[in-house]
Amino acid sequence: MKADFAYDADADLYRCPAGETLTYRYTTEEGGLIVRRYWTNVCQTCPVKARCTTGKERRITRWEHEHLVDEMRDRMSSEPTLMKLRRSTVEHPFGTIKAWMGAAHFRMRTLKNVRTEMAFHVLAYNIKRMINLIGVRGLLAAIPA
Repeated sequence: MKADFAYDADADLYRCPAGETLTYRYTTEEGGLIVRRYWTNVCQTCPVKARCTTGKERRITRWEHEHLVDEMRDRMSSEPTLMKLRRSTVEHPFGTIKAWMGAAHFRMRTLKNVRTEMAFHVLAYNIKRMINLIGVRGLLAAIPA
C-alpha cells in the first residue's frame, strides 16, 4: 500500500517499509495529470516483498500536486473537528443538490455553462432553504431591503 511508503520531499524519493529507497525515474502525463514515477530494483531479494508488491519491483506514482493532498490530509488528521464541521455545513447541501440533479450529471457542456448550471442549482437551494426558514412572506418582505 502506498501509505506504507514515506515520501522525502527534500531528497525527492520514497522509503519503503524495509528501509530501501525508491528513486525518481521519469515524469509522464496520464489522463491530463503530470505524474512522477519512482521505483527500486532491490525488491526481488527483499524479505517483506510480499507485503509491498507481487511484481518484480514496486513502482509508485506521485501526482505533481500531491503535496497539497498531503497537507490537507495532515490538517484533517490533526484537527478531527474539521470533518465534523464540514459534514454539518457542506455535505448536506451538496448531497441535496446532487439528488436534485439526478446522479450528478450536468445537462450543459463546457466549463462556462456547467458553472452557470451549478450556480442556478445553488441559487435554487438557497431560495428553498430561506422559504423553509422564514416562509414566503418573510422572504418577499426581505427582498426589497
